[in-house]
Amino acid sequence: MSLQPDYRITLQGQIISPEFRARLASLTLHDRRGMQADQLDIVLTDDDGMLDIPPTGAEITLAIGWKGQALTERGTFTVDEVEHTGAPDTLSIRASSADLRLGMPGKRTQSWDEVTVRDIIETIAKRHDLTPSTGVTLAGIRIEHIDQTDESDLHFLTRLAERFDAVATVKSGNLIFVPMGQATTASGLEIPPYILRRQSGDQHRYMHAERDAFTGVTALWNDKANAERIAVTVGEPQNTQQLRHTYASEQEALDAAQAEWQRLQRGIAYFSITQALGEPEIFPETPVWCTGWKPQIDATAWIITEVTHNLTESSYTTALQLETRNGNPSAPG
Repeated sequence: MSLQPDYRITLQGQIISPEFRARLASLTLHDRRGMQADQLDIVLTDDDGMLDIPPTGAEITLAIGWKGQALTERGTFTVDEVEHTGAPDTLSIRASSADLRLGMPGKRTQSWDEVTVRDIIETIAKRHDLTPSTGVTLAGIRIEHIDQTDESDLHFLTRLAERFDAVATVKSGNLIFVPMGQATTASGLEIPPYILRRQSGDQHRYMHAERDAFTGVTALWNDKANAERIAVTVGEPQNTQQLRHTYASEQEALDAAQAEWQRLQRGIAYFSITQALGEPEIFPETPVWCTGWKPQIDATAWIITEVTHNLTESSYTTALQLETRNGNPSAPG
């Protein structure tokens, strides 16, 4: 007996599921890392005319999976667009993750002096009634000075994440700030790797690029005391990428060079796959090992950057986007 997709959608108090009445024409959920809001697109059949058209701002909750198995809760979403068409009548809904829809509104100007990354995350989380969660390797980093000038907290956090090559995101009421590509939780625990087998895939694409064979990254900073610009390098100095911006301090320059060096190393190879059988419990930042492909693919440590779930009444597939993982993790035994 073949597996059957299962789902539960609540929309303005209406429960939509196969048990109440199968209405799902299609469902697509884009689960992204960082401060990009997750996007949910649903098309429901309304041939009996019993569906109410929800207003923008209405809440949707979603759980997906397979019949006979516990459904995986995928969060709460806020309706951005609705469209009713016919005949036959269908209701199309586009929604984004409720946590990020408002985008931490309100520009502010503030100077942060002699603070740690944890201090900043806790302060911003408190402003927006969120629970702070800062990665252990980032929490204690001390910042002498950084300005937030006429800038929203969301934009400021995105900029801070770029400086430290981190992921800043809001999930289930938590403001999370963790290292990018290191497959760890905010508490420092390693996320268990996901084994991706060739037979579970439907379509795949692998790409490898040398990325100009840079051996390191160089950044400049202004030494005001001696009225000169000084270069700092992360990696080997033979063939470095030069950052255009000149930084206010040596530490800022080092942070920027380190972050860019890590990004360059992750950008060497990409892998994408559509799984024939959907995986409801998989999330971005999950580490992956492949087995059954070419040796170069199987030997690479991967990490998930985006997950796309596609459901109908009769099929459920998951598309994964992966990039190379930071560091040199060893394959599971």
